[in-house]
This record gives sequence, structure tokens and C-alpha cells, in this order.
Amino acid sequence: MRERLSSRWWVVTDLDGTLLDHAYDWTPAETALRWLQQRGIPVIPCTSKTAEEVRQFRAAAQLKDPYIVENGGAIHGSSDTGEDWEEALGPGWTALKPQLSELAEELGEPLQALDELTDDQGERLLGLSGERLQQAQRRRWSVPFVPPSVQIQPRLEALASVRGLAVVRGNRMCHLLGADVSKGRALNVLRQRVGEPGVKVLALGDSPNDLPLLEVADLAVVVPGPAGPHPELSVNVASGRFQLARDIHGAGWAESVRRLLPED
Repeated sequence: MRERLSSRWWVVTDLDGTLLDHAYDWTPAETALRWLQQRGIPVIPCTSKTAEEVRQFRAAAQLKDPYIVENGGAIHGSSDTGEDWEEALGPGWTALKPQLSELAEELGEPLQALDELTDDQGERLLGLSGERLQQAQRRRWSVPFVPPSVQIQPRLEALASVRGLAVVRGNRMCHLLGADVSKGRALNVLRQRVGEPGVKVLALGDSPNDLPLLEVADLAVVVPGPAGPHPELSVNVASGRFQLARDIHGAGWAESVRRLLPED
């Protein structure tokens, strides 16, 4: 039986840099999360994080709704009988990882994968070490890697495209994915799977890998960091296509949700 989410609206949200700050604190958004839960509005994480990481966050935030992981690499949820399900939407880690090594060889520049980071490197680049770093490293549908120089990025994207792959950039890592994998496509698959193709979506994100999600939403919000909105999203804010949250990270997330969702 299909899992159905009974609400006129879904809140579909990126986590790192959006609902969470870069120290992974989401407490400024907690009151707004509880407000959404009281109204029966699903909160659906749509993130570059692994399913393992998202399950830990969902437990802390008391979320029960489906979720999208690894930049759209898979969607997860629970059936009416309580059984967990997963639907993969692209190639797996074992197919992608060798491709990263081959791309690095073609570029003539090292591309260090997330799973190769030491604790010291993980702490410096991501603020993660120990078990938390290991959870982020246990990938199934994507290969995150340390971003190359800005000058090389266009050539890397072109080489990946020839291989039927895509490279997307988040705040702190790049991600190698299947060419058809994106947060926006994953949202549309989820809508169909749970039988809610016409549900309205308020989407929130902060970096370029969120663009496919923001583009398919009914209301799209760019959440800024301390330095302002990401430059690659600013053009859509300036044009009025996307809204700009009035505060940073979780505080901006909470303000936007309360301001933009209809009261009825």
C-alpha cells in the first residue's frame, strides 16, 4: 500500500547550511518545526547527507516523514505497516568511485574523496570526526570529494557529462552523481510514489546543489549564511523567482516557514 501524506503543503528542506548552521545546530528552528508538526505539515529533509545521518537527525527532531538523501540519489520512507523502504534513483557508490579516480587522472589534478579523509582533515573541512565523520563517509549513491580549483570546475563537469555523470557543488564538498540524479527529480518521484503529485511544496536551500529542488517548488526560499545568499542563487532572488529568508540558517528557515505558509 502506498504511503500517503495528508497535507495541502509539504516543507522540503536542505539541512546543512539551511535548517542547520555549519556547526550542525538546528535549535533556532525547533519551535517552527513543532508548529509544523502540530499543523500536520510534513517536513521532508532533502539533503546531501547519508540516510544514516538523516535518521539520526530525524530522531532528534522527532520527524516521521519521508526523506531524500545524497542529493537525490535515493528516497526513503515507511509503509503503512511500519516497514522502511528505499528507492534508488541512480548508480551506486561502487560504480561511481572508480569514475572519480579516472576523472582525476584526466584532469591531471587530485580529487580527494570524502571517504579518504582522515579525522584531522574531516574536522578541518567539515567539522566532523570519529563516528560522525564515518557516518558521512558511508555513502551508497554518491561520491563527495574536496572541490577542485574554480578554474578546473567547468572542465571537470564537461568530462563527467561525457561519462553520463554529473558534478554538483554544495557549501563544502562537490558530489559525483548519476546524470539524472537531483534533488528536484527525487522530489517528483516521491510525490508520485506517495500518491500526491499535486501537493504544494515550500522548498528551502542555500547552495547550488539545491537549485533543482528550488526550481520545482511552488514557493522557493534561499536561506543565506553570514556572508549573504550564495552567489549562484542570488540571480533568482534578484529576479523575484526565489524568496530570500530574512535571517541566516535555522533562524531564517523558521521565519520563512511561519511567514510564507498559509494560515488555513
